[in-house]
Amino acid sequence: MGGLSRREREIMDALYRLRGRATAAEIHAALLDPPSYSAVRAHLAILEEKGHVRHEEDGRRYVYLPTQPRQEAARNALRGVLGTFFGGSLGSAVRTLLSDDETDISDEELDELARLINAARGETPAAPPAGEEGDARDGNAHG
Repeated sequence: MGGLSRREREIMDALYRLRGRATAAEIHAALLDPPSYSAVRAHLAILEEKGHVRHEEDGRRYVYLPTQPRQEAARNALRGVLGTFFGGSLGSAVRTLLSDDETDISDEELDELARLINAARGETPAAPPAGEEGDARDGNAHG
């Protein structure tokens, strides 16, 4: 799959926010600063050519769907960023983020990172804290 332009990323984000199934008109309406309707349709055609979306016919209209779940797409995008900017090093990326004064990370997020690191080492299970089932980690995030 090819990389995405800024506008293509916005369209994909809108499609995921619309529960992963939407017409061009619905996507157009969901964009914060939309281009013309015909431009949205053109971008959807490009996204289809790149393999990021597919369509189903519903009467006279096309309904667009992502070709992979949001979490899988996010993982693939992150791998690309790691490879391009950090030589594939997750540690380098995390160091960069944590050393940035503009990074805002809560104690709860730091605790979660510690749990994930310990689980990666095989020291403890990486169970989420109580009450956090169904969040972005399981691919069911809606926004």
